[in-house]
Amino acid sequence: SGAKITVHCTPPEFHFGQTNKTPEFLKKFPLGKVPAFEGDDGFLVFESNAIAYYVSNDALRGFSKEAAAQVIQWMNFADSEIIPPASTWVFPTLGIMQYNKQATEHAKDDVKKVLSILNEHLMTRTFLVGDRISLADITVVCSLSWLFKQVLEPSFRQPYVNVNRWFTTCINQPQFKAVLGEVKLCEKMAQFDAKKFAEMQPKKEAPKKEKPPKEQKTPKEAKPPKEQKPKSASEDEEMDECEKALSAEPKSKDPFAHLPKSAFIMDEFKRKYSNEDTLTVALPHFWEHFDKEGWSIWYSEYKYPEDLTQTFMSCNLITGMFQRLDKLRKNAFASVILFGSNNDSSIAGI
Repeated sequence: SGAKITVHCTPPEFHFGQTNKTPEFLKKFPLGKVPAFEGDDGFLVFESNAIAYYVSNDALRGFSKEAAAQVIQWMNFADSEIIPPASTWVFPTLGIMQYNKQATEHAKDDVKKVLSILNEHLMTRTFLVGDRISLADITVVCSLSWLFKQVLEPSFRQPYVNVNRWFTTCINQPQFKAVLGEVKLCEKMAQFDAKKFAEMQPKKEAPKKEKPPKEQKTPKEAKPPKEQKPKSASEDEEMDECEKALSAEPKSKDPFAHLPKSAFIMDEFKRKYSNEDTLTVALPHFWEHFDKEGWSIWYSEYKYPEDLTQTFMSCNLITGMFQRLDKLRKNAFASVILFGSNNDSSIAGI
């Protein structure tokens, strides 16, 4: 639009989290959000879309009422339909946010839906509104840019031919390059990096404790040893025979400690199983690294299915078993499923 704007986004003019929390800033922009705009005439406005609309011209806003409405439509579309799933998927790859497998898979589906809508709309159009670039294209391109740079690898974006054509057309315009720089399209989908995420977290300094002055110790008289009180009958009654036997056993070392170290790392597989897709990532990893000399696989079925009645009670039975097997956590992995319905169910697992 040719508007002359001075941007303050780096120290010393602007410190994010400090400058936007000062009384002077909050008096003008009560939410403390950025970006925020202040004109030479004192005009104030916040929110990205409102600022973009204010500093643009009629060519970018849309010449007709209908075109202007469509421009606003796509700007809102970017805010409500693109940015939320894009943030959920991309931010963990940048170390900004913790990874959540379920949320990420849902975000991928939402992104596919967004790209499908855009692809259909752009089938007979060069740009989103009219025959030239508008605020609609600027807003949607900027909202999609991190997706294209971080996670939309060639196989993922391949079905959306019209979107790819439109996106590359826009980012290669001089005005886009002046702001976004050279946008390199993703070659391989970025993944969550736990190390990067840990590095991005603010370090908390533990408060220093002042050591009290040392007091001169006086020799204490030796106390006679306390007599161990015998357990009451009620305490014994609360423990079943199995628990009594376990409590009577002396504490022993890890029974697996003497075994030779295996190349298969159980914790690594469990992380894959928890955080990645089971069929495409976790299971291939398992079979690729499984050590049949050091580990074994067992299939099990509950021996008395006729005793299973209410499904919630059966679920409690499974949970109780896992609780009792907690000491095997480092040396075992199990998946147990309840099949069926009330009074007609079975339990099986590996």
